[in-house]
Amino acid sequence: MNPFQKNESKETFFSPVSTEEVPPPPPSLPKKPPPKICGSNYPLSIVFIVVNEFCERFSYYGMKAVLTLYFLYFLHWNEDTSTSVYHAFSSLCYFTPILGAAIADSWLGKFKTIMYLSLVYVLGHVIKSLGALPILGGHMVHTVLSLGGLSLIALGTGGIKPCVAAFGGDQFEKTHEEERRRYFSVFYLSINAGSLISTFVTPMLRGDVQCFGEDCYALAFGVPGLLMLIALVVFAMGSKMYKKTPPEGNIVTQVIKCIWFAISNRFKNRSGDIPKRQHWLDWAAEKYPKQLIMDVKALTRILFLYIPLPMFWALLEQQGSRWTLQATRMDRNLGFIVLQPDQMQVLNPLLVLIFIPLFDLVIYPLVSKCGINLSSLRKMAVGMILACLAFAVVAVVETRINAMAPPQPGPQEIFLQVLNVADDEVKVTVIGDDNNSLLPESIKSFQKMPQYSKLHLKTKSQDFHFHLKYHNLSVYTEHSVEEKKWYSLIIREDGESVSSMMVKDEENITTNGMTAVRFLNTLHKEVNINLGTDISLNVAEDYDVSAYRTVQIGEYPAVHCKTDDDDFSLNLGLLNFGTAYLFVITNSTHQGPHAWKTEDIPTNKISIAWQLPQYVLVTAGEVMFSVTGLEFSYSQAPSSMKSVLQAAWLLTIGVGNFIVLTVAQFSDLVQWVEFTLFSCLLLLV
Repeated sequence: MNPFQKNESKETFFSPVSTEEVPPPPPSLPKKPPPKICGSNYPLSIVFIVVNEFCERFSYYGMKAVLTLYFLYFLHWNEDTSTSVYHAFSSLCYFTPILGAAIADSWLGKFKTIMYLSLVYVLGHVIKSLGALPILGGHMVHTVLSLGGLSLIALGTGGIKPCVAAFGGDQFEKTHEEERRRYFSVFYLSINAGSLISTFVTPMLRGDVQCFGEDCYALAFGVPGLLMLIALVVFAMGSKMYKKTPPEGNIVTQVIKCIWFAISNRFKNRSGDIPKRQHWLDWAAEKYPKQLIMDVKALTRILFLYIPLPMFWALLEQQGSRWTLQATRMDRNLGFIVLQPDQMQVLNPLLVLIFIPLFDLVIYPLVSKCGINLSSLRKMAVGMILACLAFAVVAVVETRINAMAPPQPGPQEIFLQVLNVADDEVKVTVIGDDNNSLLPESIKSFQKMPQYSKLHLKTKSQDFHFHLKYHNLSVYTEHSVEEKKWYSLIIREDGESVSSMMVKDEENITTNGMTAVRFLNTLHKEVNINLGTDISLNVAEDYDVSAYRTVQIGEYPAVHCKTDDDDFSLNLGLLNFGTAYLFVITNSTHQGPHAWKTEDIPTNKISIAWQLPQYVLVTAGEVMFSVTGLEFSYSQAPSSMKSVLQAAWLLTIGVGNFIVLTVAQFSDLVQWVEFTLFSCLLLLV
């Protein structure tokens, strides 16, 4: 018997017998090396990964830049709810990386995880964009689509976050450590480039383009969605070039299991007869290897350093919510450019790109030459102090804005303005009340009122009796009002006498930084007013008052109007930031109808440039705290624990967003007090 026959398969027995010697199989060809970039040691595949990351970050930060104003202006949520949902979404984006890492390391591998979750990501963008179409359903449909889309986006962006950078690192040979290090620098640059461009462009798509007569949120969400689709296509194009390592198990899961076993084992063996062990993690020795336990011990010491991180992120992450809301109430005209309120966020990635080399090459060496030992922990402490100072500056700016804003009526108070559109002056007095005269002097015809007057009520609602003295006539009128409201008392001609009408200015509490207009029509025929693309309104005849409509800022020298038998133009002049205007359409001259203009809410006077110091301080704090903390923890951690540290780092950002959510939803503080609270909390930490 052939001695080698026992190693043959059963099929050998049915093969044809040959007397010729069987030639040996040809040697396997060496594996073809992956293509390189221009003869360098950089794999061509990383080009697809870097472009993918740029497009994905453009997609994420571009969508997120306009999110708070979308909640405020499109879904008409209040500022606290808008802030809470914004940070709930941000928090979810930093909790889902744990899920993405588990899927990649234990089941699908990095490549398939990125592909599948990118499809979820794109679907989320599509649903989010549909939710921003005014013609698609009502408020409930928009809300459901928005929250559903954001949930899918959070799953997509968080799921691929821990995979993309590591997948790029897998493409390099072990001998090309220097090239891998430079790749991560380029990768980080692509993140900031995508963030920088998108936070400047998408607010322009929102504010400078009109869709269905209002800001084009569908376009502002659709373009980032298109960029995410491009990211997916680009990543898929490099599929055949990638080095795809199989899943090897998730170290995060192993660490959690090791810690849990140590705690439970210690609890089971709490009897005094059992000898104590040197460290509480030593109770995992019955099940886990010594090296893993030693690495976890080192990890827990570093995680102690992460305790201040959530509070720091709670401050840093408010640039897209509270700081953007603050910018809506400021003058955004810088002379050479008019900024959208959500465009100020572009300062953060721009300053990061400037400050990192500035601190590394200039500031740190200068401090060192002065004999100051600026250790990693000291850098982090200074970074936290800078963030505290940034929020102190934010609080000061907020108090300045509040000082310029019109006051709000309190309990048993109303604010009233008198508009005299009669042909002569009128003296207005409140009868039988301590309020007496609204103004010390008579109100002239078409006199511009300096501000609303505060009237005190005896109950929540009250009837006011007014005495109007016009020429030699005395006219008595009565109007009902409710507390905490704004009203306009309009005095008009009524034959040889005058009469009055009371208009409740329900929307005249705040414009939220928008430019708002309304019209009072004194003509005897209905007027149709065309304010621009898809913005028109009808004002009925004989002193009808329209509701407020928000419009774009700018000059309006010839607004087209028409009645049943006439076409004419109105010169509205300059419409400025955060101002609410009333235009009285009258025909008191022989030149045809014209508009008398007055301000219900005055123009913002605080320039948005006052936000620059707070952005400089918080970004300098970010560079000193965040970059230094990540570098320090990585240098101190065992190599096997670096991915666990990355997961813990992302989790602290999620917890920081959750802190903001909680404070915004439940604190009920005045805004400048809330800013001060965050500053003090970080100082305490």
